[in-house]
Amino acid sequence: MKTKIIFLIFIFSFVSVVSLFFFKERQNIIRKQILLEKRRESWLHLKKDLASKVKHFRGTVALVVEDLETGQKIAFNQEKLLPSASLVKVPIMLSCFYAAQDNKINLKNTVILRSSKKVGGSKVLGDKPSGSVFTLEELLDPMITQSDNTATNMLIDSLGFDLLNTYFNKIGLKNTNISRKMMDFAERREGKENYTTAQEMAYLLKRIYYKKFLNKDISERCLELLGQQKVNDRIPRKLPKGTFVVHKTGLENYICHDAGIVFTDKGNFLICVLVRHQDKLAQPTKKFISDVTLLAYNYYQGLN
Repeated sequence: MKTKIIFLIFIFSFVSVVSLFFFKERQNIIRKQILLEKRRESWLHLKKDLASKVKHFRGTVALVVEDLETGQKIAFNQEKLLPSASLVKVPIMLSCFYAAQDNKINLKNTVILRSSKKVGGSKVLGDKPSGSVFTLEELLDPMITQSDNTATNMLIDSLGFDLLNTYFNKIGLKNTNISRKMMDFAERREGKENYTTAQEMAYLLKRIYYKKFLNKDISERCLELLGQQKVNDRIPRKLPKGTFVVHKTGLENYICHDAGIVFTDKGNFLICVLVRHQDKLAQPTKKFISDVTLLAYNYYQGLN
């Protein structure tokens, strides 16, 4: 009799524990469903706000915002061809690493800075004396972190247009090209232009972010360079101090871009904003890019 009572108590306890477990699991599922629905509603609200911003902007906007955890994406004109300006320096960087892996170039090889090679928009090499010697690898830093045009042109000279375009294709780019050097206005007047799309810039950033460009070490090296960006008057401009952003800007007459990844404690997101504007100065467009970035950032801050 005593044994039977103990057994019944055991069965009752077991059933109670199991029932409690399934009750809590069901509560967790319901809670997750509620949070997921709230997140979906917030994402739709973000899409609506971004659509309004794009609609009322004076110019052509190509925009991609993507949640790097869920894959949710908001896009407007993502396949629109626009002059790449300095965004082309991102695939140039990737092509340098790719060509080095294929033994087409050696990043330790050196090149000499000539005064005849200096062009505007060269905050680093512009101040270096003629005759200064750099390895190809050393040129990557000023090209990316300070958008140095002379460093970029020296790399273009070292690889050549044909090889660069070959590697653009090997990387997976179909609409991004390089046809002229930085600041080559004569070539531009003749109709030669470098083009890209918001979609393809997003594709490159995702490959780097997920460590799928060549290998983990090279992907991390590319992220490191982009994370040391010194031109921070667009994507990071209105974000809280200390927010980590990897990005690359582009700026020419009536062209203003920024493409990057914003890291937050609520989730990381990709944002590419390419703009052909109608203003004499780029300040309104820079503000526009910082405004749409802040909208995306605030979406994440509102998540539970």
